[in-house]
Amino acid sequence: MGIFDRFPPAALRPSAPIAAALYMSAAAFGFSLMNVAIREAAQELSPLQVAFLRNFFAALTLMPWLVAGGFSALRTTRLKTYFWRAAVGLCAMMMWFTSLALLPLADAVALNFTVPLFATVGAALFLDEIVRARRWMATLVGFAGVLVILRPGFTDLSLIMLLPIAAALFQAMGALMVKSLSRTEGAGTVVAYMNLLLTPLSLVPALFVWQWPSGYALALCAFVGFTGAISHVAFTRAYALADASAVMPFDYMRLPFSAALAYLLYTELPDLWTWVGAGIIAASAIYIGQREAKLARERERAVLRAASTSPGSRDV
Repeated sequence: MGIFDRFPPAALRPSAPIAAALYMSAAAFGFSLMNVAIREAAQELSPLQVAFLRNFFAALTLMPWLVAGGFSALRTTRLKTYFWRAAVGLCAMMMWFTSLALLPLADAVALNFTVPLFATVGAALFLDEIVRARRWMATLVGFAGVLVILRPGFTDLSLIMLLPIAAALFQAMGALMVKSLSRTEGAGTVVAYMNLLLTPLSLVPALFVWQWPSGYALALCAFVGFTGAISHVAFTRAYALADASAVMPFDYMRLPFSAALAYLLYTELPDLWTWVGAGIIAASAIYIGQREAKLARERERAVLRAASTSPGSRDV
């Protein structure tokens, strides 16, 4: 056994919840870089075409891994779920890419923070997760944060401002599907199928707005595809290590990352209400995650107590 086989020592390896938080934080940074590249590419190309090129280059990024593994990672009995995941992901992607092209970066990211709120509602409806009164109240507070950002009645509310929220709804649906898939599928398999199915699906709308990209735009799309593929691996791995409600709050690292990039590249500064609203949304989601983690620990202790007191445990 070589030295690299023993590194890092088991004592230094993070626990599953900490590792999930690190994976999600890394994914948030990768997605922030990807968003900047999308915005740049959308200055020349339609967001629909950028979406296709992103999926095309992501599929190319994953191809060496698939070839090296002999395509064994594609073995699955849940192809129908993968197809629906890709269809939902395409809707979210088209809305999100359009948002990045038309809105200030930090505003789009802040409004898109409603993903965990929609995911909490969806987890109760579709994954049979028990959501009690406190989590419902926190979810409502989070949606109040959206109203703080939008300030209806005080500022002009355009349909464009609703695009990142609509994208968040579809992203939450996709995230719940990822959580379901991660129970039986590996992280690489989930990401591979997502990109392999999204590529032909996204080509259809892209053909209606197609124009040949410049070398610069093509390089940006290649970066988007590579970064998106790597970030989605980290994103999916985070879900495999912890509950959706526990890891979702770390996705909020996208706001400081995006705000910093927007200031450095575009001298954009989000206004006070954007920060306040995003803070309300983030606080509600963090509370939801902490509450869910506490309940999960209580359930685990209850199961251990039941196992230790069962008749079969005395026969060992």
